[in-house]
Amino acid sequence: MSVLTNNIIPGNHGKIFGTNAMEDVDLNEIKASLLELDGIEDVLLNTGIFPREFTVHTNKMVSITDIENRVKSVGFHAIPKDLFEL
Repeated sequence: MSVLTNNIIPGNHGKIFGTNAMEDVDLNEIKASLLELDGIEDVLLNTGIFPREFTVHTNKMVSITDIENRVKSVGFHAIPKDLFEL
């Protein structure tokens, strides 16, 4: 494991997560919960695909484990995608 695989680093690329949440209400609840974490700047929801995805942008290094635990506390799962699209 490395810094890049265990954390979200600040920048305009963000980190993409897949989730089992399907309804807009649930996705917005995830977004609101994540925005409460220190360092989270923005959460973009992608509802046009299956499974649903969200992208997290930060202004400081944030642990992926913190993101996963916060989403679990809402009742859903967050699965980080690969570092870069192939």
